Amino acid sequence: MLDNHHDAAAQAERRLERSVAAALRVIAAAHVERQAPPVSAARRRLSEVYGATRLARRLEQERRTA
Repeated sequence: MLDNHHDAAAQAERRLERSVAAALRVIAAAHVERQAPPVSAARRRLSEVYGATRLARRLEQERRTA
């Protein structure tokens, strides 16, 4: 009985280790992809557009309330 419990616990630990390793591989791949020059440039451009859009909305709102 103890051996079965020990084996099950060891198998569960190995599954957890494999799962964590897989998650870390996915995170590393996503990090590399985000750092790629085209992706980085696109993210920067989207950030600029988003900032400009927020500024335009705020200015429009200020004009309406003034």
